[in-house]
Amino acid sequence: MRFPPDPQWLEGQYNNRARIPEHAQIFARWAQDSASARERYAPVLDLAYGASAAETLDVFMPRRHGAPVLVFIHGGWWRALDKADHSFVAPAFVEAGACVVVPNYGLCPAVTIETITWQMVRALVWTWRHIAAYGGDPHRIVVAGHSAGGHLTAMMLSCRWPQVAVDLPADLVKAGLSISGVFDLEPIRLTPFLQADLRLRPQDVARLSPAYFPPPGSPLWATVGALESEEFLRQNRLIRQRWGRRAVPVCETIAAAHHLNILDSLARPGQRLHALALEMLGRA
Repeated sequence: MRFPPDPQWLEGQYNNRARIPEHAQIFARWAQDSASARERYAPVLDLAYGASAAETLDVFMPRRHGAPVLVFIHGGWWRALDKADHSFVAPAFVEAGACVVVPNYGLCPAVTIETITWQMVRALVWTWRHIAAYGGDPHRIVVAGHSAGGHLTAMMLSCRWPQVAVDLPADLVKAGLSISGVFDLEPIRLTPFLQADLRLRPQDVARLSPAYFPPPGSPLWATVGALESEEFLRQNRLIRQRWGRRAVPVCETIAAAHHLNILDSLARPGQRLHALALEMLGRA
């Protein structure tokens, strides 16, 4: 990162909608493909994992019981988008034999990033305790997340689960896949278009930046699009530098991908991210 960071430079680095002129068409395609996925696969929708209206999740059930579980956390800078926009991720994994869970969370500025992090903890606790009833194996849970969801994926790997509840195993999350994630929130705190909604303070950055945490016991696979900004490429390298190769065995750039179309690589069989996710599920 440039030092001292220039706010307008940060704006150009992190404002992906401005960087991708066709973002509206991509979001429309996600919504259409997601509606088709729900119609074809008939997931169980809007299961409550917590007390607030935002704390719901969808479960795409597997063909056979005892399937590995992929929990996918959507992005949107913790302030936009919805699980319903991301159902399109599920079909290829259901066809491959997995159970897929897609949680929602509250959005900034109505809630804080810390609140969202705890919501994802509750979503994972719900998954551990209840997913067997929907065909998933609670001992084979992995998490994948895009953008802000990549940050939350790293936070879930760092969670000390037995301190959350005595029935939870330390390795509740067996592995994580971060797609275009952010791990140091200091530049995010200083980026103009995000400041009013995220309201990050310096003390929040220290508590909510996985790059400042000790390496977790379960591995994180860190990926980013080759066409993304310098800062997203740096953030991806940073988590490998801070956590080391043992905790981050995969640190890759995905060819010809920018911050949005990189999800095609996850959702489509034969693409690199889909293959990585299948390998992660197979190891769980």
